[in-house]
Amino acid sequence: MKELLTRSLSGFFYISILLVSIFVSKYTFIGIFLIFGMISIYEFQKLIHLNNKRLYFIFIAFLIVLTTFQDQLYLTIPVLVLTIITELFLVKDLVTIRIIPMFEKRKYRTSVFYLITSIVFLTLVPNYTGDYQPLIIAGAFLITWTNDTFAYLVGKNFGKHKLLERISPKKTIEGFIGGFIFSVLAGYLIAIISHSLSVTIWLIISIIMSIFGTLGDLIQSKFKRQAGVKDSGTIMPGHGGIYDRLDSVIFASPFLYAFLQILTYVS
Repeated sequence: MKELLTRSLSGFFYISILLVSIFVSKYTFIGIFLIFGMISIYEFQKLIHLNNKRLYFIFIAFLIVLTTFQDQLYLTIPVLVLTIITELFLVKDLVTIRIIPMFEKRKYRTSVFYLITSIVFLTLVPNYTGDYQPLIIAGAFLITWTNDTFAYLVGKNFGKHKLLERISPKKTIEGFIGGFIFSVLAGYLIAIISHSLSVTIWLIISIIMSIFGTLGDLIQSKFKRQAGVKDSGTIMPGHGGIYDRLDSVIFASPFLYAFLQILTYVS
């Protein structure tokens, strides 16, 4: 009971800080992710056995430059492409080999073009049109939380077929399907209630967050398994580290941002 209470209070505190930062202003949102990003970089470096202080300065530089010059496609598109390519290579390694090879150069490259730039693109999502739209990023988080919650509940009660047992023994195909269905339902409800984007767009956002969020969670699980640890950190009692809480949305954010940019320039 005490553990459940600790986990609940920790989760409530985290969600409250996150949502307040999103809805107060663009700058409080960027500010909280400056902090979350620094902590995530520290936790990720521990997982891959890297200790490079330059990564913190690289993160700050990317954050300042891309949030300031977000409308300059010659800056954002190359970084976005490199980020998506890096993440797709991680997906390939996830499903094809037992251990993700992390030699020194790849540790550095992955830290920059998986973790750092993905966090930066997460901060760019609500401002993709040039005007800050907090409902977009709040909705993306809500869909991710819905996916995680119902994947767990459906998997626990109905799961029989393992999704990727050698990486995450508790995840099941039934759980993934359950999370996906409820994510789509959450996207539909957000569209109806908020009137921010069309139902079709919110459904596509739901699909992106569910599929790529699950992949991000599995990739982080693989990094943790290779490091021989249960959690990436201990900053959140009952939940682990900040990177543990953000792994899904971090991985999905470049794909979400790419979709929103395509939507903007095609329409």
